[in-house]
Amino acid sequence: MTDTDGLRLLPFRGLRYAPDRISSLTAVTSPPYDVVVRPDGVRLLETADPYNIVRLILPQAADPATRHRQAATTLTRWRAEGVLVTDPRPALYVYEQRSGDILQRGLIGALRLDGPVLPHEDVIPEVVEDRAALMRAAAANFEPLLLAYRGDGSVTGAAAVIETAVRRAPLLATTTEDGFTHRLWAVTDPGELATIDADLSGHQALIADGHHRWATYQRLLEQTPDAGADSPWASGLVLLVDSARHPLQVRAIHRVLPHLPPAEALDRLGGAFRARRLPGDAAAALATLEKTPGSAFVLTDGTGTYHLLDRPDPQLLAEAVRADRPELWRTLDATVLHSVLLDTVWQIPDHPTHISYLHHTEAALAQAARHGGTAVLMRAATEETVRALARQGVTMPRKSTSFGPKPATGLVLRTLDAPMD
Repeated sequence: MTDTDGLRLLPFRGLRYAPDRISSLTAVTSPPYDVVVRPDGVRLLETADPYNIVRLILPQAADPATRHRQAATTLTRWRAEGVLVTDPRPALYVYEQRSGDILQRGLIGALRLDGPVLPHEDVIPEVVEDRAALMRAAAANFEPLLLAYRGDGSVTGAAAVIETAVRRAPLLATTTEDGFTHRLWAVTDPGELATIDADLSGHQALIADGHHRWATYQRLLEQTPDAGADSPWASGLVLLVDSARHPLQVRAIHRVLPHLPPAEALDRLGGAFRARRLPGDAAAALATLEKTPGSAFVLTDGTGTYHLLDRPDPQLLAEAVRADRPELWRTLDATVLHSVLLDTVWQIPDHPTHISYLHHTEAALAQAARHGGTAVLMRAATEETVRALARQGVTMPRKSTSFGPKPATGLVLRTLDAPMD
């Protein structure tokens, strides 16, 4: 398929929890699959409610094939039991997240894969293959990825439909343990759907969070013989946010190297970076990192010892970092970390068993301490940097940024088979 002129967000019949079959919406929701800290986070969610969505997004079994079959079987059983019920009419869903001064509103729908969507990070092939096998087995999109587009800031088009919807009673409302309140509305009116479609047709989107899920959607389409534009596999579940009206939060994603003890990491630097021990706790170390010019990182064992790495060797930078990329890319912290430290100095294999990616500082510290490994604490890139590189067709190193707030998983699902009535 060729790229369309703009974004096409298609209505679908959402699959949602029946309130009378669960203890609460809060108890059955989950963070996105790649944010759940395993295995402790999975166990905590599983005990929250027997129908927690983690049993679908991160099924627990000895081997991948069994996990995927288990998720598919669980989904079929929950639908048959009336735990998950299909909405009566196709809809786009207005989704609101609020916590303190943070307010994010967007549209959940099935986005055509041939539209102008800009990735900005590489993906791990093994993860894409695993997620594709899971979605194929279950014939479902369990959780929306987060996309951002830039409107003109006015309350017209899709923004006007959203603002009209939030004045109505929501389909659901819940507050998750992170303090965010979530509300959902269905937009089914043909005129409102047409307004959204016309507005989005003039925009392109940036993948803010969910590169692996987007690559998974594309892989599934490639693996589906004779899948035309009307095939459910030709679109994927997304949350689309106008970041001109609702600016996204951008945070760092930390690395944990479970097989590299901190003492060895420091010993093997060999002058590649200056290393200084920092006083204080993680918050103080991150505050120092934010003020440090140039490429810099914090290394920690997770138990209270912090070292600042800065002032990389210019000659090593020139040799290790690709010269055929823009200067903006060459100076990214993630670029320098992977090209210089992980690939050249420490020679850490680029594989999930050797590098873990943690969205929260506390989780990175805990995992490093548990394994006796090293946590590399990072700074976040700005949305402007991400968008500028994406428009040049330049991808950032994987897991360079964490955009949010991320949609809660479990509020609305999308099935790709015939609906069960």
